[in-house]
Amino acid sequence: MDRVTAADVRDAVNLAADVLAAAAERDWRVPAGDLAWDCWETVEHIADDLFFYAGQLGPRRPSLEGPVPFGWAYRRPGGPALTIWAVPEDGNAGLLQVLEAAGALLAAMVEVTPPEVRAHHVFGAADAEGFAAMGVVETLVHLRDVADGLDLEWAPPPELCRRVLARLFPDAPTETDPWPTLLWATGRATLPGRERLASWRWDGTPR
Repeated sequence: MDRVTAADVRDAVNLAADVLAAAAERDWRVPAGDLAWDCWETVEHIADDLFFYAGQLGPRRPSLEGPVPFGWAYRRPGGPALTIWAVPEDGNAGLLQVLEAAGALLAAMVEVTPPEVRAHHVFGAADAEGFAAMGVVETLVHLRDVADGLDLEWAPPPELCRRVLARLFPDAPTETDPWPTLLWATGRATLPGRERLASWRWDGTPR
């Protein structure tokens, strides 16, 4: 199985940022696909996840009992719970900087964390590769939500999708195209002969 690497995190975030940059002058306070969040909030959520995953790998002795206790808050009822968020006055361009910075933090932590290190995640203690894969999945699938809201084209590289599927969704079908399969595995689409999932979770435990 090809490993998910820091380069994959950078690629996913850079591809997402490039697509979003083309819509930087648009209003991002519109619904993001089927989510209860708007596009701005969804991009903030991606950045927050990337930051959070990087943080789990930061302590010298990461806890297996619970996450690093960063503070968090809801910016509005029904919005995402966030540890970090962008200054609204800096607009969409500022939010893109937050996204890229958070992606760079996760990529850097994945590169320097020894492979034997494990850190807490609600779906099972994970290694650096697992957190890299989680960051890639969050970026790819939530960018699809944003792309739906902003009417943008978004089709990430099949090989990138295939690697994170193999790492986090080992029971997902392998005979179908990787990107639609990733959308199916995260409850966003159907596949031939397979209904849309009402609930889903990944398996971040080391292989």
